[in-house]
Amino acid sequence: MGYGVKIKIGVISDTHLSQPSPDLFDLMGDVFSDVSIVFHAGDLTRISILEAFSEKEVYAVSGNMDQHDVVDTLPSETVIKVGEYRIGLIHGWGSRDRVEGRVMGRFSGVDAIVYGHTHRPANHLKDNILLFNPGAFSGSFISGKKHSVGVLSINDGLTGRIINI
Repeated sequence: MGYGVKIKIGVISDTHLSQPSPDLFDLMGDVFSDVSIVFHAGDLTRISILEAFSEKEVYAVSGNMDQHDVVDTLPSETVIKVGEYRIGLIHGWGSRDRVEGRVMGRFSGVDAIVYGHTHRPANHLKDNILLFNPGAFSGSFISGKKHSVGVLSINDGLTGRIINI
């Protein structure tokens, strides 16, 4: 990427909604207003949730709580090339304490892995791979935690930021 080129990716997971909510549309007009791409890391519940992101380039994967319309439409994992970066997108599964190891085992040659499932935000490097979990739009399993989303920024590097909403 050249100097001055900036790409922002809105990252959301675990919406657990049956239809797009006013809060989801508010997110698009506020926190995600300046993103050009949206990643949804699964557990949409229904495919209609993607309507909230219709004015953006969208990549999404299915999760373990998704209905048949989502599972039949979306892959369970994918790799997206954004600029010079390869980003794995997956939901995750099983015990929340071991999700990172499992999702890392599903990808090779990626610069970042975006995942969900745990409802716990994560934004750190492991083995030179950015592991990024935006937390849950619908809330957290951890008492007192807020709902959260994330933004990945590409500008002479790939960085992530968790945003409590």
